[in-house]
Amino acid sequence: MPAAVALLMVVTASQAWADLRAGAEAYQRGDYTTALTEFRSLAQQGNAGAQNNLGIMYSKGRGVPQDDDEAVRWFRRAAEQGIAEAQFNLGIMYSKGRGVPQDDDEAVRWFRRAAVLGDAEARFNLGVMYSEGRGVSQDDAEAVRWYRRAAEQGNARAQFGLGFMYLEGRGVPQDYVQAHMWVNLAAAQGKDSYRKSRDKLAEQMIPAQITEAQRLAREWKPKQ
Repeated sequence: MPAAVALLMVVTASQAWADLRAGAEAYQRGDYTTALTEFRSLAQQGNAGAQNNLGIMYSKGRGVPQDDDEAVRWFRRAAEQGIAEAQFNLGIMYSKGRGVPQDDDEAVRWFRRAAVLGDAEARFNLGVMYSEGRGVSQDDAEAVRWYRRAAEQGNARAQFGLGFMYLEGRGVPQDYVQAHMWVNLAAAQGKDSYRKSRDKLAEQMIPAQITEAQRLAREWKPKQ
Protein backbone atom coordinates (compact mmCIF):
# COMPACT_ATOMS: atom_id res chain seq x y z
CA MET A 1 0.00 0.00 0.00
CA PRO A 2 1.20 3.56 -0.57
CA ALA A 3 3.10 5.11 2.30
CA ALA A 4 1.88 7.79 4.64
CA VAL A 5 2.37 11.48 3.93
CA ALA A 6 5.76 12.98 4.69
CA LEU A 7 6.63 16.05 6.75
CA LEU A 8 9.01 18.49 5.10
CA MET A 9 11.61 20.24 7.25
CA VAL A 10 13.83 22.05 4.73
CA VAL A 11 13.52 25.48 3.12
CA THR A 12 16.02 27.97 1.70
CA ALA A 13 15.36 31.47 3.12
CA SER A 14 17.08 31.80 6.48
CA GLN A 15 14.21 33.30 8.50
CA ALA A 16 11.65 31.09 6.81
CA TRP A 17 13.93 28.12 7.48
CA ALA A 18 14.13 29.03 11.17
CA ASP A 19 10.35 29.39 11.43
CA LEU A 20 9.72 26.19 9.49
CA ARG A 21 12.20 24.32 11.65
CA ALA A 22 10.55 25.70 14.79
CA GLY A 23 7.19 24.50 13.51
CA ALA A 24 8.56 21.08 12.60
CA GLU A 25 10.20 20.68 16.01
CA ALA A 26 6.95 21.69 17.73
CA TYR A 27 5.07 19.18 15.58
CA GLN A 28 7.49 16.39 16.47
CA ARG A 29 7.07 16.98 20.19
CA GLY A 30 3.27 17.13 19.89
CA ASP A 31 2.88 20.90 20.30
CA TYR A 32 0.46 21.23 17.42
CA THR A 33 -0.74 24.70 18.40
CA THR A 34 2.73 26.17 17.92
CA ALA A 35 3.32 24.11 14.78
CA LEU A 36 0.05 25.33 13.28
CA THR A 37 0.89 28.96 14.02
CA GLU A 38 4.32 28.68 12.38
CA PHE A 39 3.15 26.68 9.36
CA ARG A 40 0.00 28.71 8.65
CA SER A 41 1.81 32.04 8.68
CA LEU A 42 4.48 30.81 6.27
CA ALA A 43 1.98 28.93 4.09
CA GLN A 44 -0.14 32.02 3.60
CA GLN A 45 3.00 33.85 2.45
CA GLY A 46 3.48 31.17 -0.21
CA ASN A 47 6.17 29.09 1.49
CA ALA A 48 5.90 25.66 -0.16
CA GLY A 49 7.44 23.70 2.72
CA ALA A 50 4.96 25.18 5.18
CA GLN A 51 2.10 24.55 2.76
CA ASN A 52 3.07 20.88 2.61
CA ASN A 53 3.29 20.65 6.38
CA LEU A 54 -0.03 22.41 6.86
CA GLY A 55 -1.50 19.80 4.53
CA ILE A 56 -0.07 17.14 6.85
CA MET A 57 -1.83 18.66 9.83
CA TYR A 58 -5.17 18.72 8.04
CA SER A 59 -4.72 15.18 6.72
CA LYS A 60 -4.03 13.85 10.22
CA GLY A 61 -6.30 16.20 12.19
CA ARG A 62 -3.46 17.48 14.37
CA GLY A 63 -4.05 20.96 15.75
CA VAL A 64 -7.02 21.36 13.37
CA PRO A 65 -10.15 19.34 12.61
CA GLN A 66 -9.28 16.54 10.20
CA ASP A 67 -10.11 17.78 6.71
CA ASP A 68 -8.95 15.98 3.57
CA ASP A 69 -10.22 18.74 1.28
CA GLU A 70 -8.01 21.29 3.05
CA ALA A 71 -5.10 18.84 3.08
CA VAL A 72 -5.37 18.42 -0.69
CA ARG A 73 -5.61 22.18 -1.19
CA TRP A 74 -2.35 22.81 0.64
CA PHE A 75 -0.55 19.81 -0.82
CA ARG A 76 -1.49 20.97 -4.30
CA ARG A 77 -0.20 24.50 -3.72
CA ALA A 78 3.14 23.12 -2.56
CA ALA A 79 3.25 20.43 -5.26
CA GLU A 80 2.75 23.01 -7.99
CA GLN A 81 5.84 24.82 -6.67
CA GLY A 82 7.89 21.68 -7.30
CA ILE A 83 8.15 20.28 -3.77
CA ALA A 84 8.70 16.52 -4.13
CA GLU A 85 7.26 15.64 -0.73
CA ALA A 86 4.05 17.52 -1.54
CA GLN A 87 3.84 15.86 -4.95
CA PHE A 88 4.16 12.50 -3.24
CA ASN A 89 1.57 13.43 -0.62
CA LEU A 90 -0.85 14.55 -3.31
CA GLY A 91 -0.29 11.25 -5.08
CA ILE A 92 -1.22 9.44 -1.87
CA MET A 93 -4.46 11.41 -1.62
CA TYR A 94 -5.42 10.47 -5.19
CA SER A 95 -4.40 6.86 -4.61
CA LYS A 96 -6.66 6.60 -1.57
CA GLY A 97 -9.45 8.91 -2.75
CA ARG A 98 -9.02 11.29 0.16
CA GLY A 99 -10.21 14.84 -0.52
CA VAL A 100 -10.38 14.04 -4.23
CA PRO A 101 -12.08 11.29 -6.26
CA GLN A 102 -9.92 8.15 -6.24
CA ASP A 103 -7.81 8.31 -9.40
CA ASP A 104 -4.84 6.02 -10.01
CA ASP A 105 -3.88 7.92 -13.16
CA GLU A 106 -3.48 11.14 -11.16
CA ALA A 107 -1.71 9.27 -8.37
CA VAL A 108 0.84 7.95 -10.87
CA ARG A 109 1.27 11.40 -12.39
CA TRP A 110 2.17 12.96 -9.05
CA PHE A 111 4.28 9.99 -7.89
CA ARG A 112 6.23 10.24 -11.13
CA ARG A 113 6.90 13.96 -10.69
CA ALA A 114 8.19 13.35 -7.17
CA ALA A 115 10.18 10.30 -8.28
CA VAL A 116 11.99 12.30 -10.96
CA LEU A 117 13.07 14.69 -8.20
CA GLY A 118 14.51 11.77 -6.24
CA ASP A 119 11.81 11.03 -3.66
CA ALA A 120 12.38 7.41 -2.57
CA GLU A 121 8.83 6.84 -1.32
CA ALA A 122 7.43 8.06 -4.64
CA ARG A 123 9.77 5.72 -6.49
CA PHE A 124 8.62 2.82 -4.33
CA ASN A 125 4.99 3.70 -4.94
CA LEU A 126 5.58 3.86 -8.69
CA GLY A 127 6.99 0.36 -8.41
CA VAL A 128 3.80 -0.75 -6.67
CA MET A 129 1.62 0.86 -9.35
CA TYR A 130 3.51 -0.89 -12.15
CA SER A 131 3.52 -4.18 -10.27
CA GLU A 132 -0.25 -4.05 -9.75
CA GLY A 133 -1.17 -2.32 -13.03
CA ARG A 134 -2.80 0.64 -11.31
CA GLY A 135 -2.87 3.84 -13.37
CA VAL A 136 -0.39 2.29 -15.79
CA SER A 137 -0.17 -0.92 -17.81
CA GLN A 138 1.09 -3.75 -15.62
CA ASP A 139 4.83 -4.01 -16.25
CA ASP A 140 7.13 -6.04 -14.00
CA ALA A 141 10.29 -4.67 -15.63
CA GLU A 142 9.19 -1.11 -14.85
CA ALA A 143 8.21 -2.15 -11.34
CA VAL A 144 11.70 -3.56 -10.82
CA ARG A 145 13.28 -0.38 -12.19
CA TRP A 146 11.46 1.85 -9.71
CA TYR A 147 11.84 -0.56 -6.80
CA ARG A 148 15.58 -0.67 -7.50
CA ARG A 149 15.95 3.10 -7.60
CA ALA A 150 14.21 3.42 -4.23
CA ALA A 151 15.99 0.37 -2.79
CA GLU A 152 19.37 1.81 -3.71
CA GLN A 153 18.46 4.88 -1.64
CA GLY A 154 17.88 2.62 1.37
CA ASN A 155 14.08 2.43 1.31
CA ALA A 156 13.23 -0.75 3.22
CA ARG A 157 9.89 -1.41 1.55
CA ALA A 158 11.47 -1.07 -1.88
CA GLN A 159 14.32 -3.37 -0.85
CA PHE A 160 11.78 -5.97 0.24
CA GLY A 161 9.75 -5.47 -2.95
CA LEU A 162 12.85 -5.87 -5.12
CA GLY A 163 13.81 -9.00 -3.22
CA PHE A 164 10.35 -10.42 -3.83
CA MET A 165 10.67 -9.72 -7.57
CA TYR A 166 13.96 -11.64 -7.65
CA LEU A 167 12.39 -14.48 -5.66
CA GLU A 168 9.45 -14.74 -8.06
CA GLY A 169 11.47 -14.00 -11.22
CA ARG A 170 9.21 -11.09 -12.08
CA GLY A 171 10.86 -8.48 -14.30
CA VAL A 172 14.25 -10.08 -13.61
CA PRO A 173 15.62 -13.62 -13.84
CA GLN A 174 14.86 -15.57 -10.67
CA ASP A 175 17.85 -15.25 -8.35
CA TYR A 176 17.74 -16.44 -4.74
CA VAL A 177 21.05 -14.77 -3.89
CA GLN A 178 19.83 -11.34 -5.01
CA ALA A 179 16.46 -11.99 -3.36
CA HIS A 180 18.10 -12.81 -0.02
CA MET A 181 20.46 -9.84 -0.22
CA TRP A 182 17.65 -7.32 -0.73
CA VAL A 183 15.28 -8.89 1.80
CA ASN A 184 18.15 -9.06 4.29
CA LEU A 185 18.86 -5.34 3.80
CA ALA A 186 15.18 -4.59 4.41
CA ALA A 187 15.16 -6.84 7.49
CA ALA A 188 18.19 -5.01 8.91
CA GLN A 189 15.97 -1.94 9.30
CA GLY A 190 14.01 -3.72 11.98
CA LYS A 191 10.69 -4.98 10.64
CA ASP A 192 9.94 -8.42 12.05
CA SER A 193 7.95 -9.61 9.03
CA TYR A 194 10.96 -8.91 6.80
CA ARG A 195 13.22 -10.97 9.07
CA LYS A 196 10.77 -13.86 8.97
CA SER A 197 10.63 -13.69 5.18
CA ARG A 198 14.43 -13.66 4.97
CA ASP A 199 14.70 -16.71 7.24
CA LYS A 200 12.03 -18.56 5.28
CA LEU A 201 13.85 -17.79 2.03
CA ALA A 202 17.12 -19.08 3.51
CA GLU A 203 15.49 -22.46 4.07
CA GLN A 204 15.27 -22.81 0.26
CA MET A 205 18.95 -21.98 -0.31
CA ILE A 206 22.20 -23.89 -0.02
CA PRO A 207 24.85 -22.58 2.42
CA ALA A 208 27.07 -21.20 -0.36
CA GLN A 209 24.19 -19.08 -1.68
CA ILE A 210 23.43 -17.70 1.78
CA THR A 211 27.09 -16.86 2.35
CA GLU A 212 27.27 -14.98 -0.96
CA ALA A 213 24.02 -13.11 -0.28
CA GLN A 214 25.26 -12.08 3.16
CA ARG A 215 28.53 -10.87 1.67
CA LEU A 216 26.69 -8.75 -0.88
CA ALA A 217 24.51 -7.27 1.85
CA ARG A 218 27.56 -6.38 3.98
CA GLU A 219 29.25 -4.66 1.06
CA TRP A 220 26.16 -2.80 -0.14
CA LYS A 221 26.12 0.99 0.21
CA PRO A 222 23.17 3.29 -0.52
CA LYS A 223 23.19 5.62 -3.52
CA GLN A 224 22.00 9.20 -3.31
